[in-house]
Amino acid sequence: MLPDLPIDTAHMLIDGTWCPAQSTLPLTNPSSGEVLCQIARGRAEDVDAAVRSAEQARDGDWGRTTAVDRGRILTRLGQLVLEHTELLTTLEALDVGKPISQARADALALARYCEFYGGAADKVHGQTIPYLDGYTVYTLREPHGVTGHIVPWNYPMQIIGRSVGAALAMGNACVLKPAEDACLTALLFAYLATQAGLPAGALNVVPGLGAEAGAALSAHPGIQHLSFTGSVATGASVQIAAGANVVPVTLELGGKSPQIVFEDANLDDALPFLVNAGLQNAGQTCSASSRILVHTSRLEEVISAMAAAYRAKHIGAAMDDPDIGPLINARQKERVLAFLAKASDLPLIARAEPPEGPGFYVPASLYGPVSPDHPLAQQEIFGPVQVIIPFEDEAEAVEIANGTDYGLVASIWTENGARQMRLAKALRSGQVFINNYGAGGGVELPFGGTGKSGHGREKGFEALYGFSTLKTVAARHG
Repeated sequence: MLPDLPIDTAHMLIDGTWCPAQSTLPLTNPSSGEVLCQIARGRAEDVDAAVRSAEQARDGDWGRTTAVDRGRILTRLGQLVLEHTELLTTLEALDVGKPISQARADALALARYCEFYGGAADKVHGQTIPYLDGYTVYTLREPHGVTGHIVPWNYPMQIIGRSVGAALAMGNACVLKPAEDACLTALLFAYLATQAGLPAGALNVVPGLGAEAGAALSAHPGIQHLSFTGSVATGASVQIAAGANVVPVTLELGGKSPQIVFEDANLDDALPFLVNAGLQNAGQTCSASSRILVHTSRLEEVISAMAAAYRAKHIGAAMDDPDIGPLINARQKERVLAFLAKASDLPLIARAEPPEGPGFYVPASLYGPVSPDHPLAQQEIFGPVQVIIPFEDEAEAVEIANGTDYGLVASIWTENGARQMRLAKALRSGQVFINNYGAGGGVELPFGGTGKSGHGREKGFEALYGFSTLKTVAARHG
């Protein structure tokens, strides 16, 4: 059962008003399979109304708001998020199936994004450029105007924070399309934004199906920039639709991220990262570490340690705060089980079994040794599945690590400083971590990928640059 909310979950936020949709969609609790509530099924006409509202805000009150005041609004919003941490946490656990402790970490991260971008809003500066005698040349960073944000179901709060937070800080007016499987925290965030003083139309929220509301937003001619996080196939479709309007797109897509364990690695330090980076949020993480590359001299030791860690994991309902919760829906469960069926030829090292009964649970499974060209070592599973791949030397480790279509995150476990520097350069990855993985979330750290992991960067100041356009002014004054 949902807690009491200050909003109707079946409504959309357009031009500062909570509006009912023509029809609704059921929202399911992944832990039980039961329907939690109804949400709005936004259509193309709703997206159009939201874009028109954003255009008016861009040309009106929001467009005239100074950077300092934009920052103050975001800072107030961050404080309201902190005050509503437990409500946001509960909604995320019920909605996504995320264990309570992980959902709470996401709520705190959302507050941190608001704080970071609130503080950064008035600190994005242009440059003066030495030029010809008699000229003064300078650059300005200006908002795109109206930005579209298509947010997935696996980390709604974090991705809203790093995407919408950065766009608002730069003065854009936003239209947000949250995932139909998980949109409750998006709705509450939007309510809190209005309470923080965000003007009508600066943030509009239209839930609905990707093929309806998402497609309409991607193709809308009033959008000047799109941010999309999700699958490679959908990301390609979004980019094609936006390309018809010559609109820039930030794509954060899939991953097949490796952790590389060398012969001199400190396994006591590495073990929690090796396991948890693959199993957090039931493996439904674009940056999940699904490949563990291990030097042959440490192979048996790593297999033994990871097997023990897997056997100690508990899978259960999100509100019970287990180590691993359910997958998001029945479709995702079927997808992961199909991958496990492809693994019948692989050595199963260890498995944590799911509970019996309703809910979208799958076993957490560790396989190895696995060939680097096996489907489980090449394709994004988006579930609690990891493979161990042995290597003989540094050159082979780099070849295996770079041997997929993706390039989102990588990690190197070694005490050899020269090797750390060599691999940091050699790995084709948007982020490389040395003797850690993920750096605690890293609101300040630019995030994005190469290859089929996408392009563009979110988080940190790079996100502010991405949500702005550069104007050059050349004044001739003699």
